[in-house]
Amino acid sequence: MKKHASLTRRELLAGTLCLGTCPYAGGQVPPETEKRFSPTEPPNTPMGVGKGIHPGRVVWVHRPEATRWNGQPQDRTVEPGADGEWWDDKNCDPRIVGEMVSLALRGLTGQKTDKLAWDALFRHYNRTHGFGNTGYRSGEKITIKVNFNNDRPSEKNPNWISGRGLPSPQVVDSLLRQLIEEAGVPGKDITVYDVANDRFISSPVYDRVRSRPNSNYRDITWLTSATKAGNGRIPPVADKTDPIRFSHKEIGYVLIPTHVVEAKYRINLALLRPHAIAGVTLTAKNNFGSIYWPDQDYWGPRPLHPYISKKLPMGSYSPFVDLVGHRQFGGKGLLYVIDGLYAARECELNLMRFASFKDHWTASVFMSQDPVAIDSVGLDFLAAEPRATYVTGYPDNFLHEAALADSPPSGTVYAPHGERLASLGVHEHWNNPVEKKYSRNLGKGEGIELVAL
Repeated sequence: MKKHASLTRRELLAGTLCLGTCPYAGGQVPPETEKRFSPTEPPNTPMGVGKGIHPGRVVWVHRPEATRWNGQPQDRTVEPGADGEWWDDKNCDPRIVGEMVSLALRGLTGQKTDKLAWDALFRHYNRTHGFGNTGYRSGEKITIKVNFNNDRPSEKNPNWISGRGLPSPQVVDSLLRQLIEEAGVPGKDITVYDVANDRFISSPVYDRVRSRPNSNYRDITWLTSATKAGNGRIPPVADKTDPIRFSHKEIGYVLIPTHVVEAKYRINLALLRPHAIAGVTLTAKNNFGSIYWPDQDYWGPRPLHPYISKKLPMGSYSPFVDLVGHRQFGGKGLLYVIDGLYAARECELNLMRFASFKDHWTASVFMSQDPVAIDSVGLDFLAAEPRATYVTGYPDNFLHEAALADSPPSGTVYAPHGERLASLGVHEHWNNPVEKKYSRNLGKGEGIELVAL
């Protein structure tokens, strides 16, 4: 294994002292002074093996009319005059969002109906995991990891903070409606969770879902941090049977929630936004809200921060690969979704209109069966945004490592559950931000395919 580059004291402090996953207040160098991200390889240079019914396919649904909020957010405040909150239905249209999720599912699978799309997803998963050509069967459990990093209520701020980047309630609700009413999954077999310290699932999501008349929605399990559990949300219990053993000798191992181990399938619902330490936070980093350090009695990512720095050179070990590749996380990955309706400037900062989206909200939903491909596309969108000033350094190191996990540039033997990993998916960068074409869009038989709907 190559020895990773030394980090500055400032970076190490950000990684070891920050209690959450985002270090904006942790002494980071101002992003304006850092070099913008530029890929080290030419455009359309695919690496790794595509995953999915249509290997390497990522669907992008963009509907500007879904996002109507007139708020003017700064980094941490919102100028007076906003018409409600961005997550209100009048500002995040649930009908249009539902159509976006439906269209993404059908576009991803190539099916004509939502029911057929879900059946195709389950059958593909079961065929590729040794379970035969079978669809979903009642009693099979599903966990959904949602990024609730900014949902941390306190006495001072018991509710969601106006303008802050959070999961769109309409996306979470639409995905759950799809599972229950189209895929036929009973609510009792679904767990929605984010269990890192101090994280919660607040009323804009929780109450919205439970208010539906179908009792299945009230049977869903909601798993939050032990420090915030209550009022229908339960704390995690760490499973001791299948730890994630990091492939870097300095890190050790973590445990994960028993609900994840007991489930057959897993959906990763991430957010689209930059990150002060890692450069971007997408589906790979969303796994950080799932891990427990028994020697510290701590749920969360803090000990991993020094190893995900965007300042580390290409060819560095990445713990993201161990997480994405573990049999309980990526090994159970049914679907990967990025909620990009209202993207934020950074993970602890407020929303931001994107110049690359004609000075509008990003108003997007991304979906894939390939965890490497979807994060590659997410990175390209963020890197193309001039206001996304935190996208600096080498944020795609982990994508190279993951795509080539069986023989990575770092020389690491990635084996988080004892067996060396194969390629976790396909990575490349598009030809340019205007055409947004990947290798399969250009008629090649490998690489990523971006389907814009």
